[in-house]
Amino acid sequence: MPSDFALKTMNAVHRGLIKLTGGKVGWQAAMPVLELTTTGRKSGQPRTVLLTSPHQDGETLVVVASRGGDDTHPAWFLNLRDNPDVEVSLKGAPKRPMHARIADAGERAQLWPKITGDFKNYAQYQTKTEREIPLVFLEPR
Repeated sequence: MPSDFALKTMNAVHRGLIKLTGGKVGWQAAMPVLELTTTGRKSGQPRTVLLTSPHQDGETLVVVASRGGDDTHPAWFLNLRDNPDVEVSLKGAPKRPMHARIADAGERAQLWPKITGDFKNYAQYQTKTEREIPLVFLEPR
C-alpha cells in the first residue's frame, strides 16, 4: 500500500494535470473522476481529494473507500462519516452541496458485485484487508 505521502503526491499530480490542461484531461479515467470536499474531522478545515465513481444512479454518485486495500479507512471517509455535508464537483463543473451516506449492509451487498464485476481492482483490494470496504452514496441536497 502506498504511504500517505505517496497518495497525496499522486492526487496533487492528478490535480496538476487537470489544471495544466485547462480541465481537458483528467476528469475521466476508466470511470468518472470527481472532486470531493469534506470538512476535516480534527481541523474543521475543507479537505479536497480527487476520487473515481464506479457507479452513478441519476444525480447520485457512488465512491469506494478502498484506499487500495489498506487496513485503515481513507481520511476523506472518516471526515464524511463525522460530517456528511460535502461538496462535489463532477468533470470540473462548479461544486455542488451533497450529502454523503454510507451504504448499509443490504445496499452494499446489492451493489458490490456490480462494482467488482465492472472494476476488478476493487475485488482485489478487498482481498488485501479484513475491513469491509465501504461504499458511499453522494446524494444531492
